[in-house]
Amino acid sequence: MDTELRELYQQVILDHNKSPRNFKKLENANHTAEGYNPLCGDKINLYLVIEDNVVKDVSFQGSGCAISKASASLMSSIVKGKTKEEAEQIFVKFHDLVTGKLTDEAAIEELGKLAVFAGVRDFPARVKCASLAWHTLISALKDEQNVVSTEE
Repeated sequence: MDTELRELYQQVILDHNKSPRNFKKLENANHTAEGYNPLCGDKINLYLVIEDNVVKDVSFQGSGCAISKASASLMSSIVKGKTKEEAEQIFVKFHDLVTGKLTDEAAIEELGKLAVFAGVRDFPARVKCASLAWHTLISALKDEQNVVSTEE
């Protein structure tokens, strides 16, 4: 990863960690999920309002490292207003990005702000931190009642 992208990565992570977007409990949520990364202790509770197959509102609460919190913050901003299917497609692309499967620069740029997480692939121990909120999102979209763990 080039120096400019690495600096952007650090700035976005720090900004979203310090001032996470949508960091609250949605009392009117009709889909929820809980995620946990036992490796480092990251925890997230995700709240969705889904109407007519569209994510009308999303928020989260939890604790964890800067990468985990920043990823949840960006995810919550990006999936708002998307259909469930669109949110699932973004998850697949994001997961491919952080695991190193997505390497095409044009495809990475299509991810917009999420592209800054390309740096995570250089730190394999951090992939689970970055992807916890996203796996929790998939569970919430499917209205599953189990706790999402990065170790399963």
